[in-house]
Amino acid sequence: MKKFIVETYYTCTFKTVHKLNDLNDQELSKINSRTDGEVEVIDVKLNNRKTKKIGEIKDSQKKNIKISSPTDHNLSNKIQNNKTSKLNDATRIKIKNNLRFKMPDRRKGYIQKAQIGDHKVYLHTGEYNDGKIGEIFIDTNKEGELVKAMMNNFAIAISLGLQYGVPLDEYVDAFLDTKFEPSGNVIGNDRILSASSILDYVFRELAISYLGKEDLAHTPSIATSKTNSIEDADDKFLKIVKNITSKGFVRSNYEEKLVDLSDVRINLKSKN
Repeated sequence: MKKFIVETYYTCTFKTVHKLNDLNDQELSKINSRTDGEVEVIDVKLNNRKTKKIGEIKDSQKKNIKISSPTDHNLSNKIQNNKTSKLNDATRIKIKNNLRFKMPDRRKGYIQKAQIGDHKVYLHTGEYNDGKIGEIFIDTNKEGELVKAMMNNFAIAISLGLQYGVPLDEYVDAFLDTKFEPSGNVIGNDRILSASSILDYVFRELAISYLGKEDLAHTPSIATSKTNSIEDADDKFLKIVKNITSKGFVRSNYEEKLVDLSDVRINLKSKN
C-alpha cells in the first residue's frame, strides 16, 4: 500500500486586540503598523482545494512526524473537535429519525363535515390504538387544484410532526385565530359556530375533540362529572368500547354515546 505526504492548507480567521492609551486620530492611524496586539483565533477551517499529496513516504518516516509548534497543535485539536462535533450531529440526526411512531395499518378516526361560508370542508383524522391523534387530512370542494394540493401537503406535514412527537398543543397555539377567506359562520359542527379561517376551524375542532379544551367551543358540553372520571372506571365493557371507538369522534364522552340495554328484553319468537 502506498502512502503519501499531504500538504495541508488551513484558512484561519482571527482578530487582533490592541490597547490604546488615548483614543484619537493619531493613534488610530498607527494601529495597522503595531505588532504588540494580542491575537485571538476565531475559527480554523481545512482548505480542501489547496490540500494535495506531494510525495511518497515510508511507515517509519510517518511515525517520526510530530507537531513542532503549539499553534499547529491547537489547530489540530480544533479540527479534531470539529470532526467529533459533526459526527455527534450525524448521530443525533439518525437517532431522531428513529423516533417516528408510524400509524398502524388499520386505524381509528372520524370524518367531520362542515361548511364555512360557501365552502365545504372535510376533516379526516387517524388515531393510534391508545386514542392519540397521529394524522389529519383536509379536503375542500370549491377550491382549485393548487389550493387543494397545498392543503393536502399541509396536512401531511402536520401528520409527520404529530408522528415525530410534536404536541398537538403547539399546532393549536400556532394556527388558532388565523384569518383568511373562507371565514364566517360554520354549519354542520355542533360545537363550533364560527371560524376566522379553515385552519382556525380545523385546529379548534382538534383541540376540542382530542385535548378537551372546552373554552374554544361555542356551545356547552353535554359531558357530566361521571364522564370526566371515566379514566378511573374499572368497567370492562367501557374498556372494550374505548379500544374500538374513536376518541375524537365521541370527544372522550364514552358513556354519553352508549345506550344501556341491560334491562331490555326482546321477544324473538315467531307469531307462527
